[in-house]
Amino acid sequence: MAENKVNNTETKTENKPAKVLATGRRKTSVARVWLSSGSGKILVNKKPYNIYFNRPLYQKTVTEPLKATDTLAKFDVRAKVEGGGLTGQADALCLGIARALTLIDPKLRPTLRKRGLLTRDPRERERKKFGQKGARKRFQWTKR
Repeated sequence: MAENKVNNTETKTENKPAKVLATGRRKTSVARVWLSSGSGKILVNKKPYNIYFNRPLYQKTVTEPLKATDTLAKFDVRAKVEGGGLTGQADALCLGIARALTLIDPKLRPTLRKRGLLTRDPRERERKKFGQKGARKRFQWTKR
């Protein structure tokens, strides 16, 4: 019985990790991504990604890191996405998948870096200022 346990741990250490967790952020969206070896299923909040992200642009954004590294059919992606809108969520998921891929195989890092998929977009919503209508817009000025 002890031999079986030793053999199992050896095979796990020889192969790549079974499951990897990575986080991606964009605006107010946060995506927690679990990447595991599999057949290429992508689930976002327990739904297939093409149903959750109904626009083709969002679907392309989500699969971009996997297509860039030719690993679309090699890994299963399970993600929990919170906050923001669909654009921020899709970009957060893209970053999370790219980070998870680099944890599994560090050789993929230059490919992802070249395409800008490992760079976190720092742009955030600017706050509304007092004495103004919005962040930049002022109230209408009247001369008299």
